[in-house]
Amino acid sequence: MARENRDDGPLGPPVFRCPQEIKSRNDECVHDVQGSPVWGKAGRTSLSFAPLGCRKPRDERYQVSGNLLAEKVQWEATMEQPGPSASPFSAKTPSFQDAVRTLNTLQTNAGYLEQVKRQRGDPQTQLEAMKLYLARSGLQVEDLDQLNIIHVTGTKGKGSTCAFTERILRSYGLKTGFFSSPHLVQVRERIRINGQPISPELFTKHFWHLYHRLEETKDSNSCVSMPAYFRFLTLMAFHIFLQEKVDLAVVEVGIGGAYDCTNIIRKPVVCGISSLGLDHTSLLGDTVEEIAWQKGGIFKRGVPAFTVLQPDGPLAVLQDRARKISCPLYLCPPLEALEEGGPPLALGLEGEHQRSNAALALQLARCWLQQKNHQGLGELKVSRPSVLWQMPLAPVFQPTSHMRHGLRDTEWLGRTQVLRRGPLTWYLDGAHTASSVQACVRWFRQALLRGRVPRRGPEVRVLLFNSTGDRDPVALLKLLQPCQFDYAVFCPNLTEVSSAGNADQQNFMVTLDQVLLRCLAHQQHWSHLNEEHASPNLWSPTSLEPGEPTSLLLASHQPHTHSTSSLVFSCISHALQWISQGRDPVFQPPSPPQGLLAHPVAGSGASLLRDAVAIHVLVTGSLHLVGGVLKLLEPALSQ
Repeated sequence: MARENRDDGPLGPPVFRCPQEIKSRNDECVHDVQGSPVWGKAGRTSLSFAPLGCRKPRDERYQVSGNLLAEKVQWEATMEQPGPSASPFSAKTPSFQDAVRTLNTLQTNAGYLEQVKRQRGDPQTQLEAMKLYLARSGLQVEDLDQLNIIHVTGTKGKGSTCAFTERILRSYGLKTGFFSSPHLVQVRERIRINGQPISPELFTKHFWHLYHRLEETKDSNSCVSMPAYFRFLTLMAFHIFLQEKVDLAVVEVGIGGAYDCTNIIRKPVVCGISSLGLDHTSLLGDTVEEIAWQKGGIFKRGVPAFTVLQPDGPLAVLQDRARKISCPLYLCPPLEALEEGGPPLALGLEGEHQRSNAALALQLARCWLQQKNHQGLGELKVSRPSVLWQMPLAPVFQPTSHMRHGLRDTEWLGRTQVLRRGPLTWYLDGAHTASSVQACVRWFRQALLRGRVPRRGPEVRVLLFNSTGDRDPVALLKLLQPCQFDYAVFCPNLTEVSSAGNADQQNFMVTLDQVLLRCLAHQQHWSHLNEEHASPNLWSPTSLEPGEPTSLLLASHQPHTHSTSSLVFSCISHALQWISQGRDPVFQPPSPPQGLLAHPVAGSGASLLRDAVAIHVLVTGSLHLVGGVLKLLEPALSQ
């Protein structure tokens, strides 16, 4: 049985499966004059930790400088913060950063987390505990009925579906609340009013009000006075939405559904389930059917629910879950059915896969409007009844102008997002499951095709990747192979070597060794896949005809023979400095760290990047990685 487990903090799920040692006899270490090492393998795979060091090998030939060990200690010191029950206070008026730092103490530190995983409790009991936290905060579950909630879960696209839904309903002049996770740059992004993250002042005010209330009402017989990180933010969102008197709240499930802490909602207006797949298997189950059972846990008696086309097995599970509690479940028709007889719908989010999310969002928004007796639902069209699993088909209607404008104006950072900066084009997509990475690859290749122009000079493609949790990095990396990258770059989800000055990026749930070993493992997987990769293309649906010019390959590369060099950096900032080579007009760090180009692969690659007429960088594998990249490339998001 799975349990609600969202004390995850900013940088993602904590489960890491890493080798204890990743090295071989042909490893070599180069030091610059300052003693900053750059690790590499003889050949085309190298590891650059600049200026941060790595684990000291047993071989006495390797020497790790004192400066390097000091930086490792500094990084770990920023992580060694009080545990879940700590409550640091300051004599001065608490600031927004004080609030975030205190919130971060509700993350589960790495050691405590391992203990909890060995002693998992009954998930239903934990859901009841969430209701008690709500009561201690001054609310009852009945109070949440006032929020007119749209509750959405799914494996892929649930955040995009929520973003589409919120924007459509806001275009009707409604005041919206939106609770989502994770955040990309600042934690206040998780709680939005009318599409905008709440202000630092509002966050700080409500954080301390809730924090003190929970402190005052704690049980003297219990050592745990505070809910974990995600639960606290969920409670805080409910309080803010009620205080701000929103007309509706779009609430995205954290993980799963049945035992997610958002599932204390007893009477949503409508529920939605986006596309299902394998993710968080250690919590939700090893099959899509088991995961579907968890997701269907948000269904409520008499509350309409909508889902998109799913594989037969999970669709049958959803239908069974709905039937047992008398929940009317509808299957969304494809977006094409709603476009018939009218102009095509323009979506603010790129990628063919977003059409499924938009189709679900239209049904959720229309159902909400219908349930609340609003006008402007869109003219119904005649449609054939669905016979798939005897599941009724959702209405086929003509989208209204408000719906069209909402879809067109939707923004959702870090999902199929493109930033063009001089010779650099950054393609950002937080895909982290096999099917979402497939969709990401299709989007990336199509975007390259659309933007293809004759150029005189070399073009370079770079992959920046990280993966966390219990996901299979080999499967994800294999799907990225057909993109024909010149360089694969790996780094942890750490914006800087030390996050002490930035509370939004702190994560107590992982150790330095874990994140670095994970990146080393990714690099080795990529190297092995690169050696095994013999076929030119695994993607027949998006492959080009033989007569088309050079397909999607770079001019100097021939099919079947493409080889990718790889690098590992200690943080996102160092990775971006190497990739951009000072050519991004916005990302202009003071100076590169010592040793950034010490390894030959890093040095030769830097020359190629400086001379390239175009550099295409795909950032994917983790939303938290994408968030760290956005923080550096878009400084305004941190204001």
